[in-house]
Amino acid sequence: MHNIQFLTILRPLLHYGLHFLAPGLLAYVFFNNRWKKAWLIMVATMVVDADHLLATPVFDPMRCSIGYHPLHSYYAISLYAVLLFIPATRIVAVGLLFHMLTDFQDCQWIGLIR
Repeated sequence: MHNIQFLTILRPLLHYGLHFLAPGLLAYVFFNNRWKKAWLIMVATMVVDADHLLATPVFDPMRCSIGYHPLHSYYAISLYAVLLFIPATRIVAVGLLFHMLTDFQDCQWIGLIR
């Protein structure tokens, strides 16, 4: 019982930490000369979560976003991967793909908590 409570508390901390703090590290490592701008752009990719507004209920902590919401679909993720190869969209692509990776790891927690 205590392990489930610990996981229930740890899950959102890790999830939102990865959404907001990890892009700062990625920006610093890969876009060092413009890391602040890169970090802000990567955090701005959180706008893809607007597709959650199309779901009923809007928020379900036990629902996996990957493959469920349109901007979290495998087609969308494939498009984000293509954007990596276009220099002008590379920072956005890194932000979107890391967002998807963060949401994917969150899906793994659902199995542990159930």
